[in-house]
Amino acid sequence: MRKRPQTSPSSNSQQRPPKQLPYASSTTNLSSSMKSTRSGSVWIILSAVIIYSCYSVHYYQFENLPSPLTAEQAGKRGFSEIQAIKHVKALTDFGPHPVGSDSLDLALQYVLAEVENIKKNAYYEVDVEVDFFHAKTGANRLTSGLFRGKTLVYADLKHVVLRILPKFTPNQAADNTILVSSHIDTVFSTGGAGDCSSCVAVMLELARGISQWAHGFKNGVIFLFNTGEEEGLNGAHSFITQHPWSKTIRLAVDLEAMGVGGKSGIFQAGPHPWAIENFASAAKYPSGNIIAQDLFSAGVIKSATDFQVYKEDAGLSGLDFAFTDNGAVYHTKNDKLDLLKSGSLQHLGENMLAFLLRIASSPHLPKSKDMDKELKTGHDTAIFFDILGTYMIVYSQRFASMLHNSVILQSLLIWAASLFMGGSSATISLGLSCLSAILMLSFSVSFSVFAAFIVPQISPSPVPYVANPLLVLGLFAAPALLGALTGQHLGYLILKKYLLNVYSKKKQLSSVIIADVVKLEAERWLYKAGFVQWLVLLIVGNYYKIGSSYLAVFWLVPPAFAYGLLEATLTPARLPKPLKLATLLMGLAVPILISSGTFIRLAGTIIGMAVRFDRNPGGTPEWLWNIIISIFIAVCICLTFIYVLSYVHLSGAKRSIILATSILFGLSLILVLSGRIQPFTEDTARAVNVVHVVDASGRYGEKQDPLSYISLFSNTPGKLEKEVEQIKEGFTCGKDKVVDFVTFSVNYGCLTHDDTESGWSESDIPTLHVDSDTKGGERITRVSIDTKSSMRWSLAINTKEIEDFILKGNLEELIPYGNKTSVDGWHHIQFSGGKESPRKFELTLFWPVKSMPSADNVDRTIRDQRPLLKLRTDVDRLTPKAERVLAKLPTWCSLFGKSTSPLTLAFLSSLPVNF
Repeated sequence: MRKRPQTSPSSNSQQRPPKQLPYASSTTNLSSSMKSTRSGSVWIILSAVIIYSCYSVHYYQFENLPSPLTAEQAGKRGFSEIQAIKHVKALTDFGPHPVGSDSLDLALQYVLAEVENIKKNAYYEVDVEVDFFHAKTGANRLTSGLFRGKTLVYADLKHVVLRILPKFTPNQAADNTILVSSHIDTVFSTGGAGDCSSCVAVMLELARGISQWAHGFKNGVIFLFNTGEEEGLNGAHSFITQHPWSKTIRLAVDLEAMGVGGKSGIFQAGPHPWAIENFASAAKYPSGNIIAQDLFSAGVIKSATDFQVYKEDAGLSGLDFAFTDNGAVYHTKNDKLDLLKSGSLQHLGENMLAFLLRIASSPHLPKSKDMDKELKTGHDTAIFFDILGTYMIVYSQRFASMLHNSVILQSLLIWAASLFMGGSSATISLGLSCLSAILMLSFSVSFSVFAAFIVPQISPSPVPYVANPLLVLGLFAAPALLGALTGQHLGYLILKKYLLNVYSKKKQLSSVIIADVVKLEAERWLYKAGFVQWLVLLIVGNYYKIGSSYLAVFWLVPPAFAYGLLEATLTPARLPKPLKLATLLMGLAVPILISSGTFIRLAGTIIGMAVRFDRNPGGTPEWLWNIIISIFIAVCICLTFIYVLSYVHLSGAKRSIILATSILFGLSLILVLSGRIQPFTEDTARAVNVVHVVDASGRYGEKQDPLSYISLFSNTPGKLEKEVEQIKEGFTCGKDKVVDFVTFSVNYGCLTHDDTESGWSESDIPTLHVDSDTKGGERITRVSIDTKSSMRWSLAINTKEIEDFILKGNLEELIPYGNKTSVDGWHHIQFSGGKESPRKFELTLFWPVKSMPSADNVDRTIRDQRPLLKLRTDVDRLTPKAERVLAKLPTWCSLFGKSTSPLTLAFLSSLPVNF
């Protein structure tokens, strides 16, 4: 008998593995085929590729503008930016032109002359009608958004209206028209190159081109150049409610600006999808995303456009466009022609021209009743987004629900099958991988928020990044990334510890192999945690029918597909392998293409809003806006980097990441502290207001001199010491300098009483006079209001005391009885109008019938703190003191205008409850 040669245990295990070992095929060459570490340079290169790809996508999607065309290149029927720019220059040369100003009259005459010229040179088979429409008094009461709890009253508004019809079918086209609308007026603080002289210029050039095409139209086109938008959408409301042509409108398109130039994208569409579907088919450079619409509808973007009037009051569907580049200049002096990017108007003009030619020739322009009927039967709102600004995807919410339900169901079935085959250990591993995602988010937000708290403490400005948005990469993105890595690595260690315990029970594997297997298995579970994260977001978004949840599909399906194609197996007889680089590249290519540009643009928009964040100056903590931005950045990093960071833990890149993020954060802080990078510049200014206030509140029935002072405040977070130091006009600042401007309150500001007695007179002070007060079963009080020289005023009515009211002007009822709403116990009336607006009004107040003890028995101390009426009248006049302050205002500051902002001279008055 031949003896079998003796072998060592190790060689024996390689030659003859145990029969019960299920990993035979994977362990033969395990030491050479499976590595638990990888080069850190691979991750560094991968990160560089991803960052460059994101930048490239953003640039191509938002910065790549068409070349401007001259009039000769565009031809009679084309669109020329060079011609449109001439209109922008002419309008901005008039300077600020708010409602009621002489400069607005000049702007109106310019637009009127241009449309008359269009009429004169129109194609001979086209009818062009021009109407210089003078709107009567009216009241605009919107039920949602910024104007909830307000009634917007107007008078003496003038609009230029242009209607283009084909001559051969004028009646049919006249009964079915498309409205294209924008506003000529600006706020008092800017010439309005972006908001919205650029829109008016595009409309003029569009009207010129359409006047050469319209002989083949089946529908008419109305161009409305309105005034009063900046004072509460009054121009659109007066046209819709008073002009005879408004009854023929079937579709509304509004052009707006929340910045200056760039690509004008759709940020509101619908509610019927017909318009967005046709725009997507016709536009040469389609741009728009439902994410903006969701944020706008949710009130995250605090603004309103004429489109709200067309949708709510007229029941119209359509599209709302806006320029959004450089949002920090919105309503400041820097909304100027110099900052309007070349190609911006060409982009919007060519898109709009192609769109209008398509829908104006369509015989299927839906009517309002048809829209309502189709919406009720399921032909519902649209989900839309563009890809690199070259192609737009549009599908209905109904299809979105079907698609999302399908993805959700398949994902749940795959997970159920995987967990069933993997047993309890797979279920626990899934739970721990989800814990890693939670830790990742928690640490990322914590690190970023901590940096957000630090910045206001050590920086001269709480928002030092406004003029240089890239600073947020160092100040907030770097700590957010570091926190995300820390949190995920902690989850990785917990998961690895559990898996080590599971694999240690497999006696067939050596301790060395087990250590490698555990690391690789933990890495793959971290990658799969990204699927769960986006699946949860998709389920929530689908349940609430949030259009933006389409992003979850793209961040879930391609990475999961790449993993299934290159990595996954349901067979438990194989050991895990290192996560392939190809899996990451294949899985992330589509999500980056679809969303990275939008995320970057959204971050830039949020940063620009910092200039006007504090609606009640000093009413919010200085660090709050930093917290908002830091959380947004941290969430974006966690949602999008979860797949990439899972690749880090087996590489040597962790130290490099920690070092790089720490250096980037430190350098950013040094740049801020050293003053090398200023928070504001002459082109990106801080929003401030200088108001000469004459306060006659509490004077009713008393003989006392009104209080006169200059108030300096800012909607931008931060103190005003640096500005006051440069102005040197006796200002003192603090939280005790509270001013109630009726529509808002200044909780932190600067005041000076020095030399404030000139530039106004007692005859300018408005009066509130009680004409009668009937205290029977139903108490009725009649108050006469005289606003003196003011054509713009705000009145707050205490709804804790008053149940309802009626307002009359020149014996005409402006606000009828009934259907009043309030916010914080006040109903606000905002009035604005032209030079012929009424100055005297009659207010009838109806008190509630009280079953409780009489109001006279209520604690007078409390009641005296809330007057019955508060009135502010605005006058666009510079007093000598205000003029000196403005002359010394630093160049990095700019006046900021809104419908709620006072002009440079404001008079305050009130009526106490116990008058």
